[in-house]
Amino acid sequence: MEDLSPDLPSGVVETTLLNGRVVLLQPAKGYRIGMDGALLAAAAAGVLAEDRVRPTRVLELGCGVGGVMLSLYRRCPQVVATGIERESQSFELLQENIKRNDPAARHTAINGDVGKGFKSFGLERFDMVICNPPYFDDPNLLRAPHELKRPAWIADDGLGAWTEFAQSAVKDGGEILFVHRADRLFDLLSGLSGRCGSFITRPIQPYADQPAKRVIVRAKRLGKAPLKLLPPLILHDEGDRKHTPEVEAILRGEAILGW
Repeated sequence: MEDLSPDLPSGVVETTLLNGRVVLLQPAKGYRIGMDGALLAAAAAGVLAEDRVRPTRVLELGCGVGGVMLSLYRRCPQVVATGIERESQSFELLQENIKRNDPAARHTAINGDVGKGFKSFGLERFDMVICNPPYFDDPNLLRAPHELKRPAWIADDGLGAWTEFAQSAVKDGGEILFVHRADRLFDLLSGLSGRCGSFITRPIQPYADQPAKRVIVRAKRLGKAPLKLLPPLILHDEGDRKHTPEVEAILRGEAILGW
């Protein structure tokens, strides 16, 4: 991700993803799309690669400035994405980023709170729901984040609000993808198990000899297949490279994360 530093409003920077295929306005301070979001987009592209022809309506919960949904669109042009974002600054940047990356105006930005539930939005259900939710429910469990990053770190309504929304928002047979902390895997699977099954979990490890810190979970509404645990994705090797070749290819937009 590269900062371009043009003449922009105070507190906003321009960055690129996927080797310049996505151009994003993001806050100079506060939450910005990182590795978790990049892997979520690549994992969703891996699901959609299984059916490249059919147009796919995708909903992203808590989409921030739109980095994940727009990266997915660049990888999979059949996608028609809707992003829900609560915070006003992020929502304004989301609207602008959609204009910059989607001249045909295929995608939709909604200013709303996931905690209010899917029915409150009056939307039709989607083919896929993707989410990189806030990773903490209790602010007392961690050092207080910067105030501008708090909404991205703290789930005011708990993880259950996000899993319930996702299950309500996806069609029967549709797919849900979450990226979350590895130590919340049980909570994530429990929260999605009310109406979902066919779980597939991919651990994300910093190094080959270290425990996973993140997981990507794929679920199918009304799915019945047994749970599958995939081999881990390793982020860093022991050499001089910042990332493993596989991860570098994902970040450049040259590879997807398959299932």
